[in-house]
Amino acid sequence: MTRSGQEYLASLRDGREIWLDGERIEDVASHPAFRNTAASIAHLYDLAHDSAHAPVLTRGGVHRAFAIPRSYGDLVARREAYKVWAEASFGFLGRTPDCMAGGAAGFAALPSLFTTDAYDGSDAALAYHRRLAEGDLYPTFTLTNPQIDRTRPPSAQEEDDLVVRVVAEKDGGIVVRGAKTIGTAAVFGNEVLVGTIEPLTPQDVEHAVCFSVPVGTPGLRLVSRTSYEARARSVFDNPLSSRFDENDALLVCDDVFVPWERVLAYRNVDVAFRMWWHTPAYLNFVHQAATRFWTKLEFLTGVAILITKANNTYEVPQVTQAIGRLLGRVAQAKAFVLAAEASCEEVDGGRGGVAPGRDISYAHRIMAGELYPQAVQEIRLLAGGGLIQLPASGEDLLHPELGPLLRKYVRSPGTPAEDRVKLLKLAWDALGSEFAGRHEQYERFYHGAPHVYLTQQAWEGGGPACEALARACLDGYGLGGAR
Repeated sequence: MTRSGQEYLASLRDGREIWLDGERIEDVASHPAFRNTAASIAHLYDLAHDSAHAPVLTRGGVHRAFAIPRSYGDLVARREAYKVWAEASFGFLGRTPDCMAGGAAGFAALPSLFTTDAYDGSDAALAYHRRLAEGDLYPTFTLTNPQIDRTRPPSAQEEDDLVVRVVAEKDGGIVVRGAKTIGTAAVFGNEVLVGTIEPLTPQDVEHAVCFSVPVGTPGLRLVSRTSYEARARSVFDNPLSSRFDENDALLVCDDVFVPWERVLAYRNVDVAFRMWWHTPAYLNFVHQAATRFWTKLEFLTGVAILITKANNTYEVPQVTQAIGRLLGRVAQAKAFVLAAEASCEEVDGGRGGVAPGRDISYAHRIMAGELYPQAVQEIRLLAGGGLIQLPASGEDLLHPELGPLLRKYVRSPGTPAEDRVKLLKLAWDALGSEFAGRHEQYERFYHGAPHVYLTQQAWEGGGPACEALARACLDGYGLGGAR
């Protein structure tokens, strides 16, 4: 059965080692740097546990993201569940529990991939999926190696514990040491899956490992980046960063013991890489991410419409055209989601159900990384200087001397000062704050660096069919005319 929000918050009190600003955080659920975001995640659990949205979010007492889709209709149902949770944070919580839930379902759809002569991780992959689904756990992941020397593979770094690797075997499992980075939302998770999504060399066999452990596992440490929630003055002044800062953390393993039943891939560079790309795991990631991205563009476009109406410029032809362009981009983002579902592919001859279409899913990565900065820039232009000249705090509106001044000078026809300040502070938090800057950078690199996904699109994006069509035209005529 699904958990309540309170049950989720209680699960965070497990002795996990979280560090921020030189302080070890004793309770993520109550600390000022994390508590509002934790409460926002708890709200997601409440929506699935007991709300009018529960029939959309769950099936048979389990969140739909954990289900292995067997048909196009199942993909649509899963997307509808993704949409409910995405709208609850206006698209600003990216790595919500349904993200890696889809990844786990992708592993379970093709467990045979984890079986090799040297190590069989198929049972662990199935157990991982079952454990998460039955416990309604929050799975997170970190797959990115520290950016130390990008010209060398993990095994050739200047120190042998810079990237997570296996340092010992024991009867009951393995011992790992090293780091991974950009553990988005890891501080809020119940388990963190540690692996690699980048290709490895044969010499990287000690780094070819993937496992999932509870965040409170001894020896596992998460070092948080700046908390935008902690810096927020109030919900009125920072309506997004105060509630939806999912955080990113450096994960450090200091001789962490991992039981065999939690090890999905071990000492096999092909399995450690192919588990993402040859199961539906990554395609499921994109399905969730694309739905959230579509929702985020809807929200930002809505903000743009509200701003132009408040500025009394909505009917100006150039502004109307700019809004039309933004709405076209919303439709474009939506189209990628619907097209990926409609072009779904069988997994393992249908034995593993279906997955979103690969070429459309991969193309989404290109579209999203390029479109988001363009949309942000366009909305900034529509908002103009009003985003800059805002009172430091909403408290100024309540001040006996400052309040009357602000009500006189910070308003527009039909929009009183309090409404205008509230709207523009929301816009600034989405477009211009440090929190907003993180989101722009995040969306640019959400699916990796452009040189990675553009190259992959060239390999797997249907190039031969395009080439064949052009060749058919060339072969249809010659110097003597049409054939």
